[in-house]
Amino acid sequence: MLSLDGLTKAYPHGGRHVHAVNGLSLEVPEGGFFTLLGPSGCGKTTTLRCIAGLERPDAGVIRLADHVVTDAERGIHVPPDRRGVGMVFQEPTIWPHMSVRDNVAFPLVSGSRRRRPSRAELEHRVSAALGIVRLDGLGSRRATDLSGGQQQRLAIARALAANPRVLLLDEPFSSLDARLREEVGLELLRIQHELGVTTVYVTHDQAEALALSTQVAVVQGGLVEQVGSPREIYERPRTPFVAEFVGAANLLSGVVTERVNGSVTVSTELGLVRVQDDGIERGERVLVVVRPEHIRLEPDPGADATIETSAFLGNSVEHTVRCNGESLRVRVTASDAVEPGRTVAVRLDEARLTMVKDEAGAR
Repeated sequence: MLSLDGLTKAYPHGGRHVHAVNGLSLEVPEGGFFTLLGPSGCGKTTTLRCIAGLERPDAGVIRLADHVVTDAERGIHVPPDRRGVGMVFQEPTIWPHMSVRDNVAFPLVSGSRRRRPSRAELEHRVSAALGIVRLDGLGSRRATDLSGGQQQRLAIARALAANPRVLLLDEPFSSLDARLREEVGLELLRIQHELGVTTVYVTHDQAEALALSTQVAVVQGGLVEQVGSPREIYERPRTPFVAEFVGAANLLSGVVTERVNGSVTVSTELGLVRVQDDGIERGERVLVVVRPEHIRLEPDPGADATIETSAFLGNSVEHTVRCNGESLRVRVTASDAVEPGRTVAVRLDEARLTMVKDEAGAR
């Protein structure tokens, strides 16, 4: 449905050009919920704006449903209103002087007269869009009388009314409180599943990305670090950045000492650990990725690991554990929590461990 090839966009800053997007390439499958995940300033919003046609990239090609809508080298730039995309921004961007219904209808009647729907079609599309986001019955209400969550759903309805081929969402829930974010996020997921519209979502919230997406592209420095399902991104990160950015992770520096029967032995500060073989050769430096929930603690007065801190998280407790000079984050159930100051034995769930090459260590 959507492909980007070599997308590049730079902005002047301090007498030089800084790349927001730097040769980014990816493919978004039809009907999926595809998330661009990354920290602030990594280029994900610029990428979204280039897809929408709101920015002209310096290089690269964008295809929508096999049609080239952007080709910087050939000078092709299809205007935003002719791309068949709908976009929802961080803020609801409602027109405060209009009713809910008129907010949804406005993009449909403000363009070329040739492309405007008939009155009957307009009423049908507006009513259908409001029904999808569960705002039917509120069409005559002033848009400013809606709650924050309702206003964001109104913005989604306005984007859907145009029957877009691709729905683009730029951190649309960032201004909502945590509970409302979750509520509206689940509502968005229901809408996407119901309509099957190809959706590209931008966020820096890892939990949100893992919960909503069919595929996630982790972006850093204007480039894609890894693309995969939420489970693949979390359980099999390919780079140290992905391992640390998507969920919490302990990265243990080590060296591969042997390869046997589909796994390798890695020598680390915590001793020898077994990790699934990822094709990394003997003698290479690696970082073993240990998620906090993949560590078990056993009270042991004779052990050399000590609980330093404990943080109560509701259904779990996160400990900071000092072991052989390493500081580890460990997450256990509330019933398995250990008091700070206690000594414990640290046990790694080796079946759940993965590793990435330690490029910094190799240098």
